[in-house]
Amino acid sequence: MASASNLNQFPGICTHPTMALLKIVHYPDPRLHKVALPIATVDDEIRKLVADMAETMYAAPGIGLAATQVDRLLRLIVVDISEAKDDLKVFINPEILGSSGLSEHEEGCLSVPGIYDLVSRPERVRVRALDQNGAPLELETDGLLAVCLQHEIDHLDGKVFVEYLSRLKQERIRRKLLKQAREAM
Repeated sequence: MASASNLNQFPGICTHPTMALLKIVHYPDPRLHKVALPIATVDDEIRKLVADMAETMYAAPGIGLAATQVDRLLRLIVVDISEAKDDLKVFINPEILGSSGLSEHEEGCLSVPGIYDLVSRPERVRVRALDQNGAPLELETDGLLAVCLQHEIDHLDGKVFVEYLSRLKQERIRRKLLKQAREAM
């Protein structure tokens, strides 16, 4: 779990004592299929959400989290693929400008706990977004960061990684997670 002091290294991210762990929505919850809305203004409220999402992602533990996964219909994702968990990246209103190649990686998801499977995606992507201060950013990347960005942007578009799998696998996963949810009550 990242502490508030760990998050202080990211300028513009609010790290006061009211940071909170957010509840992650689990598949097959219909809220995961809603399309997120663009963020008009990057303000303190958005920076607080960034801090809460980062804290939630680190605690889960995960390497990426979309606002839709914490029931906020906003185009916002946080990502940290570093081993040390000290390289938080924030993408507000992200969009994929281009992609190339094709690769297959095993993916998992905080909204689909315990499920991992191979997914084919473009190998390289070019992404444009705003950072946590509202400044424009653009990057071209490949590897795990490219996979993570595509996975999280899919969430903003109402798509969960299991939708890349066969209908049979999707149904098995849905039944398994519904059973786990019932047993947890």
